[in-house]
Amino acid sequence: MTAHTAAADSLAELLLSRIRDIPDYPQPGVVFKDIAPLLADAAAFAAMVGALADRATALGVTKVVGLEARGFVLAAPAAHAAGVGFVPIRKQGKLPGPVHSRSYDLEYGSAVVEVQQDAFAPGERVLVVDDVLATGGTVSAALDLLRQAGAELAGVVVLMELGFLDGRSRLAEHLGAAPLEALITV
Repeated sequence: MTAHTAAADSLAELLLSRIRDIPDYPQPGVVFKDIAPLLADAAAFAAMVGALADRATALGVTKVVGLEARGFVLAAPAAHAAGVGFVPIRKQGKLPGPVHSRSYDLEYGSAVVEVQQDAFAPGERVLVVDDVLATGGTVSAALDLLRQAGAELAGVVVLMELGFLDGRSRLAEHLGAAPLEALITV
């Protein structure tokens, strides 16, 4: 085991120990991954933000995008720590001015996300951050929005990937050469 692998495993163990499962939320049959205990633990939160900021720096990004809503909580401090800008991708109707919009399917419904049309300079390198990769619908819609806005995808990092839902394979065509990384995979 390399030092990098040991550090990643140690980080994953710390983060996973601070995430709790809430069965049947928001509807029966769904197990919600509650990250509130992780966010409330200063050491675990700092470790997570540091890992995300390190990826942003390593990928040479100029902006970090957070996906509504929990992705904001992860992406904004990571962008600050990396010394780059933060851009929110929000649910429909939450952003002022002209926006790009994209609809997508969730595990338990459908939604529309938007980004302001002037959020990126042409060719700007962007890291997308979200809390959970499930079926890949939200991230896929976000990647479509980035392309529409003229940004260049540098990578995607999620706090947790639900491997059994196979979202990674659904994103392969959308990622191109950009990496998809998860701090934790369950």
